[in-house]
Amino acid sequence: MREIAYNRQAAVRYANRWALGRNPDYYDFQGIGGDCTNFVSQCIYAGAGVMNFTPVFGWYYLSLSDRSPSWTGVEFLYDFLIGNLSVGPYAREVRRREVMPGDVVQLRFGRDNFQHTAIITSVSPRILVAAHSRDVLNMPLSRYDYDEIRFLHIDGVRTW
Repeated sequence: MREIAYNRQAAVRYANRWALGRNPDYYDFQGIGGDCTNFVSQCIYAGAGVMNFTPVFGWYYLSLSDRSPSWTGVEFLYDFLIGNLSVGPYAREVRRREVMPGDVVQLRFGRDNFQHTAIITSVSPRILVAAHSRDVLNMPLSRYDYDEIRFLHIDGVRTW
């Protein structure tokens, strides 16, 4: 296995292209729980170029019926990125001042679990994000009203 750089610019370009629309290559989960993590996974994939096809605990999308929970689930994406020691992108939780474009932000709104995932498109002078479910492009992160926030810095990608 070897490590490659995460292409942050490609992830942000993808976010800019599809934040206010839907890529027909992927199912739109809007009507069945929300499309936010699906969209962010697409962005990460644009920057990583590698999926992890490990059953159950990997990170991949082939179709609506053939995908990992981490592709579309907020908590599952967190668990994959933070715990991934195999193929695909990997991340660590960081403070606000450490994030970069192409990184991930997750929000909790008054429940026990985090419910929303967005991708960071800019950090200067303020953090801007793109997201689905409530489709936004380059929206200031400060416009969200949340109870808790966490930032995931993608450190790199492992490939064969």
